[in-house]
Parts: sequence; structure tokens; C-alpha cells
Amino acid sequence: MSNRIEIEFQSKEKIKNLQEEKLKLHLEYLSQHSPFYQKHFKQHNISIDRVRSVEDLVNIPPTTKDDLQNRNWDFLCVPKQKIIEYTSTSGTLGKPVIIALTEHDLQRLAYNESISFACADGTDHDLYQLMLTLDRQFMAGIAYYEGIRKLGAGLIRVGPGLPAAQWETIERLQPTALVAVPSFIMKLIEYAQQKNIDLNTSSVKKAICIGESLRTASFELSTLGKKIKEAWNIDLYGTYASTEMQTAFTECKHGRGGHQHPELVVVEILDEQNQPLKSGEAGEVTITTLGVEGMPLLRYKTGDIAIAYDDVCACGRTTMRLGSVLGRMQQMIKLKGTTIYPPGIFDIINQSHDVRDYVVEVYTGELGTDELKIHILADDEKKAEASLRLTFQSQMRVVPGFAFVNQAVLDQLQLGGLSRKIKKFIDSRK
Repeated sequence: MSNRIEIEFQSKEKIKNLQEEKLKLHLEYLSQHSPFYQKHFKQHNISIDRVRSVEDLVNIPPTTKDDLQNRNWDFLCVPKQKIIEYTSTSGTLGKPVIIALTEHDLQRLAYNESISFACADGTDHDLYQLMLTLDRQFMAGIAYYEGIRKLGAGLIRVGPGLPAAQWETIERLQPTALVAVPSFIMKLIEYAQQKNIDLNTSSVKKAICIGESLRTASFELSTLGKKIKEAWNIDLYGTYASTEMQTAFTECKHGRGGHQHPELVVVEILDEQNQPLKSGEAGEVTITTLGVEGMPLLRYKTGDIAIAYDDVCACGRTTMRLGSVLGRMQQMIKLKGTTIYPPGIFDIINQSHDVRDYVVEVYTGELGTDELKIHILADDEKKAEASLRLTFQSQMRVVPGFAFVNQAVLDQLQLGGLSRKIKKFIDSRK
């Protein structure tokens, strides 16, 4: 494993040289095989020979999610008979996008996750319990599965089952690590406390946390992260990825952002005018995939807002690190003049010990403005509302509406339709 991640400890110059060699090959591949980028280059009079460095990428107009949704199959660079795996985005912000993988892409995905798990202190001595779906065209599920296998570690495919089933498996098979959504780990903790299970004598020593931000913009554990650590003394590692980028950013033990794999992806942080921002400035994560065969991307704007950091990590890696996602461009909420994103709302709600579970909904009010409603499951509704009003007013200066619901209603909100993820945010705006 050390040979495979050696580039992450090299000088910035060596990393840049490697990326620019791969970028040249990437541009040549797109110009020869991608119907979308062939038209894109012609439309914008782009000569790939003039793109000699990462900095030169600014001369190429970015690719957007709308491009990928509206011209999905124009991104395919291989005959369909070479596709061995069809995956898709979740469709959270629009119709799902198909991402087709070749055998080469699946191997690349496994490599990406194997070095990601290694970054999170994973070894071939670990046994991982996967608490996520491997069906419904979910790329992350197959990526974790193949990555753990490539790492040489053991795995248990439990899926997103009930806490009782998860604990039965933990006690029977003794996994050392979990792969799970942080809010679901809280459900495991609550179940253990109800059943008098001693969390800290279990076999579990760490958790790879997916789907939700584990840290704040200042790298402190979020409220949810703190709750987990207070109850269960395990190591927590955050990770960020998307189906389109086919690459992950995973924290090391120092928890200072997810590490880039420079041989797999070029990252830019862009402002609203599509200009690159400096290290430490928040902007839209924009990626160029390297080494993808089926559906490679160039300057693809993910819609996620985050901050990149270029200083050397305490682990010795010199690669760029990506901080927690602050929010999504399309999920930005203007509430009574205050700009907020769902992760900030989640963090405030998670501070309340009176809220058992929730869903945040944004909708269009009578005056055409954004309005916010929080659907809440709580044992003591008056106490929960009082604490939330106080916290929202003091920390966000605005107070949303509250709707208290029972478990059945909340389940319908979180799991309605064919979603493969538990929904914590619903955008009902017109």
C-alpha cells in the first residue's frame, strides 16, 4: 500500500508535474472519444495544445450538472458493450444521471477506495461492517466493497438494517470498523444504551462516516460528531465524494480535511464568475477526473461549496485537502435576509437533546420568499420547541417554523419514494 500512496508525500512540484502529464492525456482522450467535449471544444474554440498546465484550465468553460443531465449519453467515450456497471446519482437536486463504468473504471474505483481507507488508518487486519446499500445503482456501495477487498481487509455486508440487526452482527462477528452515516451511528448508540450494551467494550474501534459532514468549517467536530464521541470512544473519519467524480476525499487521523488523490482528480475551487479561488477561500468544488475511461469529466462543477487547503498535513501528506461541504449551491436558503445552508441547520438541531429525529423542509411562502419548516419527532414537544427557538435565535438570528410529527409521518418524509438515502432535507420551493 505504501508504494501506491507515495505520490501523496512528494513535493508540490512533483505532484503538479504528475497531474499535468495526466491532464494532457486526459484532454487528448476527450478530444478523440467524447461527443460532448468534441462539441464543447469546437463551440468555444478551444485548442487543447494550449492547455499546458493546471492554471490553463481557466480558459475552458466549466461543465455543469445541467449538461450532464440534458446530454447524459454524449459523455460516453466507449461503445456500450464495454460498459460493465451502470450507476446513477441519487437525483436529490434533479433527475438522476447515469454514470457508466468500464472494467478499467471499476478497477480505478477500487484503487481510489483502497488508498482512501488506508488514509483512514485501514489495514488488511481490519474487518469492516458496511451499513449502506449495495443495490439501486449506488456507486458508493460498490466502491466501498471493492476498495475494502483491494485493501485486503474483511467485510460484512449488512446494509442499512435496523440497529438491532447491526448490533447482533457486531456481537457475533466482531468487526473493527463501521462504514455508516453519522446520524445512523447515533441510532446505534441509542439502541445500545436502551439495551445496556457497553459501547466501549465492543470490537469497533473506528468509523468511516459517509453522507453527512462530520466537522465544521474550522475542523472541529460537528454537534453530531461530538455526540458520537462522547458516547462511544471510537475514531471518526469523514469522507466526501460524488458519483460523477468517481473519486473520494477521506480524512486521515488528524481530521483536517479530506485528502486529494492527485493521480485521480484535479480540483479547483471556483467563485461565481468561474475564476479559481485561493487556498482558504470558500467556493464551488470543480473537478477534472483523471484516468476515467467510460464517462470522464473536465472542469465539472459539483454544486458543493467547500474550502481547499494547501498546507502540509501533520500526517506528512503534501496533497491538497478539502474541508467539509458547507452547503450546495442549489440548496442555499435566503431566510429573512440571512443566507444559510442545510448543514448549518442540522448542526443547530443536533444540539438539542430533546429532538429524537427530524426533517428540514424549505418552501416558497406567499410572498415568494424562502420559508423554513422543521418536522420534529420529540418526546416533550414544548421543551424541544423552546430549546430550538432559543438556539436558532442566538446562533442564526432567525427562527424557522416547527411541526411536530409522529414516527410514521417522519418515516414517510425521510424514506418516501425510492430514495436510497434517508432524507434530512426536502426542497419544496417552486
